[in-house]
Amino acid sequence: MKSTNCCLTTKDRAVLEVMLERRRAFADPIVHVLEHKLSSADVVPIDTVGPDIVTLNSRVVFSIDAGHAQTRTLVQNEVRGPVGSSLSVATRRGLCMLGMAQGQTASIEHADGRRESILIKAVLYQPEAAGRAVRQKDRADGRRPHGLTLVYSAADDWQPLGETAGMRQTEDDDPGPSAA
Repeated sequence: MKSTNCCLTTKDRAVLEVMLERRRAFADPIVHVLEHKLSSADVVPIDTVGPDIVTLNSRVVFSIDAGHAQTRTLVQNEVRGPVGSSLSVATRRGLCMLGMAQGQTASIEHADGRRESILIKAVLYQPEAAGRAVRQKDRADGRRPHGLTLVYSAADDWQPLGETAGMRQTEDDDPGPSAA
């Protein structure tokens, strides 16, 4: 098995692959970072990713170069949410954090050659783990994990307002030229 420094879900890998193809077309300098991330990652199904792994839309506490702790939500596009609450995966920091585990440290090099170290202090929220917790609770409560729940069943003799009971036409209204 190859040495890996991150664990990506199949969904997160697909997002990075699309990002890589788009950025290759413009000779973006982050292309080699994306290629390295994709080639060195362990890829796991969404349902099996550990709750301490940073995935897209995870709320993460981290520090840069042993500085003060920062909290951000790792997002695909920074357009949504209040300013300063999110970190785009399209940035070097965001890309580095994607797939890292709580307690893990990684080093990144910026375009200007400056290096910095990122420590993942905590994963406060991970959507995959939250979804698993809801499904487990539903199973424990005896609920169906997926699908619709019937909340009201109309009586058999009920009919929509303005309609009369009876057979409805199931054949085509206009049989076409062959019926002539």
